[in-house]
Amino acid sequence: MEYKLSIRELAEESGIAIVGCGGTGGFVAEGVCRMLGDKECRLILIDHDRVEPHNLMRQSFYEQDLGKFKSEALAERLSSLYGREIAYSVYPYTRQTVDEVFVRRHYRSGLDGIIIGCVDNPHARKAIADSERGWGWWIDAGNGEHSGQVLIGNIGQPEHLKEGFHPGQETVERLPMPTLQQPDLLLPVPAPETQEMDCAEAVETNIQSPVINQAMASLVLEFLSRLLAGKLTWMGAYLDLEMGALRPVQAEPETVARMVGLRVDQLVCKKCGKEH
Repeated sequence: MEYKLSIRELAEESGIAIVGCGGTGGFVAEGVCRMLGDKECRLILIDHDRVEPHNLMRQSFYEQDLGKFKSEALAERLSSLYGREIAYSVYPYTRQTVDEVFVRRHYRSGLDGIIIGCVDNPHARKAIADSERGWGWWIDAGNGEHSGQVLIGNIGQPEHLKEGFHPGQETVERLPMPTLQQPDLLLPVPAPETQEMDCAEAVETNIQSPVINQAMASLVLEFLSRLLAGKLTWMGAYLDLEMGALRPVQAEPETVARMVGLRVDQLVCKKCGKEH
């Protein structure tokens, strides 16, 4: 059986937060604007880094953006291009920032928003993980030199995953958050030769593929498109450009059970039998 990730329609007062507007996030932000079209869904870009010369043409920035905060530059340009009000924050991610923009008091249990993480450090991911249940789904993208992964989830504690799969509706409403699927996302990345470099600098020194960020952005947008259409059956996907391979991970109770140490029967809703 294929389980589709459950999501409520994005209402006007809910929205999408993109955390990290550099190598991958900048391309994701424009893709999200195209995808949303004229839908009145709120959008906020969060990044406290500024645009530097080595970012030009390697990320989604131009000479006139130099010195601006990345979130600011993207929000101003995309708002003008797509006629959409786009909020931005020049501070590190906090749940409070997103709550204020999405007007949380209108939420139905706060489960409407989507957060897209395009960050490259464990501290930012931990901040997102610590705000569990402050959004509906968390899509996280991470990459190395020529490969990367996109993971989606919303639950940080294994015991809270119980009965998240609904066979009758063929849907799943609770999956391990990215940092529970892959705990090493919260560990420092041992890469001495690139530890002082961001994505753009790594590309310039031929350490990172010049197209890996666009490829990761496209994969993130595929996740988002399927999720919004109610057709997403993946909980993760691994991309390797050198091998020319994409390996999706299906959202299945057997997979989640192995991942978090629960039994399959604990994950399946016992009151949700197959409907006829």
